[in-house]
Amino acid sequence: MKLRTYIVEDNATIRENLIATLEELAEIESVGIAETEFEGTDWLTRHTAQWDVAILDLFLRQGSGLGVLAACSKRLAHQKIVVLSNYATPDVRTRCAQLGVDAVFDKSNEIDALVDYCVELSAQHKANKLNRSADS
Repeated sequence: MKLRTYIVEDNATIRENLIATLEELAEIESVGIAETEFEGTDWLTRHTAQWDVAILDLFLRQGSGLGVLAACSKRLAHQKIVVLSNYATPDVRTRCAQLGVDAVFDKSNEIDALVDYCVELSAQHKANKLNRSADS
C-alpha cells in the first residue's frame, strides 16, 4: 500500500538522499528514477498506472522538469506531480501552477514541507485503498 513514487532528478546525491528519507518517513516506494526530461517523460507517460507521485527537479542534465510536467498533463486523477527545485521563485511557482503541478518545494528550505506533504499523501492513499477493499 506504499505510495509509488517516481523521481526526476539529475543529482545522484540529492536523489538518493530524497528516496531514503521518503521511504523511511513517508511510506513511499521508489518505482524509478530519471536524470533527463526525455527519460522522465518517456517512463511516466508509458507507465501511466504504475505511479502515484512524481517528484521533478526543474533543471536537468538534459531538458527541463517543466517539459515532464507538460507531458503528464493528462495523468490519472489520483496522481500528483511535485516540483522540488532550488529555483522555487514566485514566477516559477506561478508557471508550475499554470502547468498543473500539485505542489512546489524549495530544495534549500522546504524539504521538511515536502516530507510532510508526502506523509499526508501516503495516509490518503492508504485510506483510499482500505475504503475500496471494504466496498468490495
